[in-house]
Amino acid sequence: MMVNIAFSIYAIIFLALLIGSGFIAKKWVSDSDDFIIAGREISLPVNILGVVAIGFAGTSITLAPGFSVLYGIKGGIFWGVIYSLFGLLLYANLFADFIRRSGAQTLPEYFETRYDGKVRGLVAITSVIGMCGILANNIVSLSSIVSGYTGWPVFIITAVGFLVILIFATMSGMWATTITDFIQVTIGTIAVPVFLMILVRKYGGMEYFNTWLSGDWINQGLSGASLPGLSMKYPSVITFAILFGTALVWGNNYYWIKIASCRNEKVARKSYTIGSLYLIIVFMIPLSFIGIYAGTTMPETFTLAGGTIAHTAAYGVIARVITPLLGSVFIVGAAAAALSTSSTSAMGATSTATRDIYKRMINKNATPKETLKASKGIMALIILVTWGMTFFPGGPTYLFAFANAWLTPPAVLLLLGALWPRFNSRGAFWGVLSGMTTMIALTIAELTGTFVIGNWTHMAIVGFSVSLVVGVIAALSTSPKYYGISEWNIKANENNRKDIKLEAFDLKVLEMIRIGHQYLSDITDGLKVDSKISNESIERLDQGGYIERSGLVGSKFFTFSITKNGEAILPKLNENESRMMKEYLNSKYVDFLEIVLEDSYKVGKFAKDHDMGSLQMSSMISHLTRRGYIIEKGMFKRKVEITDKGKSIVSKYKNAKLA
Repeated sequence: MMVNIAFSIYAIIFLALLIGSGFIAKKWVSDSDDFIIAGREISLPVNILGVVAIGFAGTSITLAPGFSVLYGIKGGIFWGVIYSLFGLLLYANLFADFIRRSGAQTLPEYFETRYDGKVRGLVAITSVIGMCGILANNIVSLSSIVSGYTGWPVFIITAVGFLVILIFATMSGMWATTITDFIQVTIGTIAVPVFLMILVRKYGGMEYFNTWLSGDWINQGLSGASLPGLSMKYPSVITFAILFGTALVWGNNYYWIKIASCRNEKVARKSYTIGSLYLIIVFMIPLSFIGIYAGTTMPETFTLAGGTIAHTAAYGVIARVITPLLGSVFIVGAAAAALSTSSTSAMGATSTATRDIYKRMINKNATPKETLKASKGIMALIILVTWGMTFFPGGPTYLFAFANAWLTPPAVLLLLGALWPRFNSRGAFWGVLSGMTTMIALTIAELTGTFVIGNWTHMAIVGFSVSLVVGVIAALSTSPKYYGISEWNIKANENNRKDIKLEAFDLKVLEMIRIGHQYLSDITDGLKVDSKISNESIERLDQGGYIERSGLVGSKFFTFSITKNGEAILPKLNENESRMMKEYLNSKYVDFLEIVLEDSYKVGKFAKDHDMGSLQMSSMISHLTRRGYIIEKGMFKRKVEITDKGKSIVSKYKNAKLA
């Protein structure tokens, strides 16, 4: 009784914090761009915690201690470290600059800029299904943890979990999720290490593990099993790297939007790097040792030693030996982890359904306000559908496999698209379709017992391999886009470009590049368009020799400079405009710097006076920050401060006006 009372009190306080955070952040959401990617305002400290929050999920709380019970401490730590390094750290250092500069708010949106609309549509629909699977998996994990501790019905816990996400996430979208991450990691940073310290004080240090059932708590689980290294059967070191380094992360839209929402690519890259190390030290290693304490203290409880409890329940099992007042805190911390990651999954699915399906296929002319309203309705629908998925036969294990069936093939498209200019839309379409079809068939076959691929390898590895092989073969069977042809030279001259008829929009793009907006993200945000539109313009300007890309691989693909031909077709500037342009400025930007110098709190009024949305402001502020005129501050909402260089610019042009 005391356990349930203590847990109920803590749970009510925590749920009130979540709902309250959604209510507070509601005033920060003025359009769908704020709802989906928080207006690209997420700071370094906040995104560090956001990255940690994704990793410190219900899955981590079950798998890290569980693998320790199954394979010894090495198994638990290896799983956590591999996910953190091969998943988060490698993803950041391969793709952070690339993703942030691309301007695409979602992964499927990028696929249209790199391939075509058919690939975007296919991946958008299937990605929503996959992310719903991950959302369902986290809620089911949450329900199992709480039910195992309190004895409450799983159905009731699941319903409450979805209801809470529905309330706070639909209020303010990415902002609500961001604040939730902050709360969740703060609780977890205290709860998990303290939980471990209490166990150390109660039972002693490593000498306590001498009674480990198999005799070797470092290398062997309770039954004497050790984690395989190079085996292609799951689990093993190599399958951990493949599954949690590519299947779960690279093809998953909510990892993409965590980068897309950052203030700049430096914030994105550093937050993932620091977050991955934070995750290992504060969560993965302590969780693995908590599993060892569970296996040492009550081995007879687990099925591995003849009991009835699965090894994945180790965290909840050992929490019962702690006084209810503290044990309930540790379980609420676990619930916080599951709810936070669940809301991120819901946000990833909602962003794709809104931007890549609703805006493209249902209401192409939707206003920002209409899109915002649609986003909230879509999120509610996704949560209701996902609730139904929690009844998926096979439980969390098959839910995770089900999600991987939809998310693994897009990882191949991301990798090949970023690193191989020759890869084209035919390869992308057939690669992703064949990979998904294969994995769906394997999931159904394993679920029905017809054929169990797990006896040889994990189905996500098969899906990745099929997508890669079929994609490459299909790509080589037809011509690539112009920049994938071997004869293409990124440096323009009169002999390697063609006559292109430019449109009015192309001139707007060219004017932005002339003033120093180097990245596609600046152009997409500044002109308030889908990156499909801005990318089509870039391709026309590139083929016509009016601009040049910095390179064809990685982030250089989305970095541009204007050529002499490009400057020649633009309207001539007067003397003052020409002077400003050489300093990467125009009259509006100078006016903004003057406002910041006089009163930085009037920045909001500047946006309103110039009818600028949140992403248009982001484009301008990012540009001025890169040029050293201002710096960005603020933990949550962005604040700007003018630099000495910016002050000299204001003084210079103010004196010019007086003269």
